[in-house]
Amino acid sequence: MCNRYVSAEELDTEREWNIGARNQPKLFDKVLFPRGQGAFIRRARDDAGYSRELVVGQWGLIPWFAKEPKLKYPTNNARSEELADKASYKLPWARGQRCIIPAANFDEPNWESGKNVWWRFARSDGHPWGLAGLWSTWTDKGTGEVHESYTMLTLNADAHPLMSRMHKPDPKVGPAEQDKRSVIPIEASDVDAWLAGTMEQAQGLLRLAPVEVFAAGPAEQ
Repeated sequence: MCNRYVSAEELDTEREWNIGARNQPKLFDKVLFPRGQGAFIRRARDDAGYSRELVVGQWGLIPWFAKEPKLKYPTNNARSEELADKASYKLPWARGQRCIIPAANFDEPNWESGKNVWWRFARSDGHPWGLAGLWSTWTDKGTGEVHESYTMLTLNADAHPLMSRMHKPDPKVGPAEQDKRSVIPIEASDVDAWLAGTMEQAQGLLRLAPVEVFAAGPAEQ
């Protein structure tokens, strides 16, 4: 699970995903923690064809059945294996409400030394990450206020040579049963398929990045 990341710079986001300077969202947080305000890219809602828009919303998806925007349970990460069945995510997944989350880097805990050492993950090519997510729009029935929100998708990483080293191990189960989690990068060539493709196309993009894509190591304190 990811609970901290750094937003990509707005100019880098415009260049990397061809958003255009005309698309000016409201301010978003530079360093993101759950329930912070972050930027995400989705298929433009007011375009009958296909274009992309940059939106700002809460990192923590607000499902349609929520009574208030600040939930008492975490929704900033969603297990991709559960998207079709879990109440909070199955409607956005079925509707194709997929998004890209621009991140300069993200942090994960490493417990190999017996204590938590935070590791930082950037891309080895210097580009920002485009992480897979789902978005939702929720309207407060009392005030009429519209809230944008999103969640970051994760995938089991027990067999990944790098990401399986993250998070505190559970001594009660074996290495292949830990359910270590990793974010899911969407490469530039797959962005259109992720944002506007079929569910089958999107499902095929739910995969982990190879080790050589990562520039990773202990974060400077």
